[in-house]
Amino acid sequence: MKTRIPPILITFALVYFALLPIAQAVVPPPDGGYPGFNTAEGQNALSSLTTGSANAAVGWFSLGSLTSGSFNTATGAGSLLFNTADANTAFGAAALLSNTAGINNTAVGAAALLNNTIAEENTATGAFALSSNTEGDFNTANGAWALFFNTTGERNTAIGDSALYSNTEGIRNTAMGNPALLNNTTGDDNTAIGAFALSSNNGGRNTAIGVHALSSNTTGIVNTATGHQALLSNTDGTSNTADGVDALRDDTTGGGNTATGYQALLHNDAGDYNAAIGLFALGNVTTGSNNTGLGRSAGTSVTTADNVICIGSGVSGANVSNSCYIGQIFGATSASGMPVFINANDKLGTSTSSARFKDDIKAMDSASNKLFALKPVTFRYKKQIDPEGISQFGLVAEDVEKVNPALVVRDKEGKPYSVRYDQVNAMLLNEFLKEHRKNEEQEATIVRLQKQVEALTAGLQKVSAQLELIKPAPKTALNNQ
Repeated sequence: MKTRIPPILITFALVYFALLPIAQAVVPPPDGGYPGFNTAEGQNALSSLTTGSANAAVGWFSLGSLTSGSFNTATGAGSLLFNTADANTAFGAAALLSNTAGINNTAVGAAALLNNTIAEENTATGAFALSSNTEGDFNTANGAWALFFNTTGERNTAIGDSALYSNTEGIRNTAMGNPALLNNTTGDDNTAIGAFALSSNNGGRNTAIGVHALSSNTTGIVNTATGHQALLSNTDGTSNTADGVDALRDDTTGGGNTATGYQALLHNDAGDYNAAIGLFALGNVTTGSNNTGLGRSAGTSVTTADNVICIGSGVSGANVSNSCYIGQIFGATSASGMPVFINANDKLGTSTSSARFKDDIKAMDSASNKLFALKPVTFRYKKQIDPEGISQFGLVAEDVEKVNPALVVRDKEGKPYSVRYDQVNAMLLNEFLKEHRKNEEQEATIVRLQKQVEALTAGLQKVSAQLELIKPAPKTALNNQ
């Protein structure tokens, strides 16, 4: 709904001026002064005025159609020629030429707001700024040709030569730079700051700050580019965020990517949902998706693989899907601590041993007997896992499942994936202790038997000695004579 200046305000202004002290008239009197505080200078300027007041028209046919409108200022041939409304300001030949009922518009420059008819609250500064606007309200154009083709778009701000030049129906756009948002026609809620920023855009809810930022974007929406040539090649990719010079520069259709740092995700073309933080992080990814690179040049070996995580400066990783690489761990010694485990839901943690975390504690007893049915094997991992093919020692999860399913780690689909070697170690300890106790019992028995043997030996020796004492003396031939 178009608004008008309330009549009471106009009345108040007129009364105010009427009550001012009458100054001594100047001689000769001012040229163009007319009743109702109107000023006109030029052929047919204000020629149709009837009851309007406080208008100023300077130039051929300026405000030539105004009858009852007030508080208009027109300077320039044909400026506000067809205007009948209130509170418009036009400076420049043909500025606001076609305006009829629009109010509170300001046009500075030749043909600025040339075709505006009923739109209001527009500000155009520069030759041909908002020249095509007819019904769009609350627009601001500062620069030659800025918002030139806008017709019904509203609440746009364009600062710079040809900024938002092609916009016709887009609303709530902001362009600062030559020629920012140059080709936008119907896209809404875009912000472009910098020469050629979003210059090809026709999408919505994009933000580009920097020379050539998002300059190729056409229909992509919800993108944010900060830095020279950030998201330069994006056409219809959506929901990307690029912060840094050349960040996501080659992206065209990829969506949901986040790149922070000089040339982060530089060569990504169609990959989706990648996150790179650091100079040239994931800089060689082209079509890979769901990758994460954190650190300078992190993940530079990843190109087409998916779901790769590289953490650490210079941790290049490998072009192997579903893999994770973390720097500064291998070769680093921790004198104390505990192993770290990860489950099928990607939860990282440790295994606690305190009794306060446990229920149903009881002796293992014979539960570990099943260990004797396990079949240790030697093997080599497949080439895609271990290209070097190093010989390994261990167990096969499917074989262990047949012996004791509780010793198997399962994947997200419930299939056997690995073996709980820590639990096997606990069972081995139980078997060792059982054997140790047997050995101790056997040793005790041996000691007891040894003592018995020693006692028997001592007894036998005593008996032997006694027998020696009672043994008769041997007889000889001499004694028999």
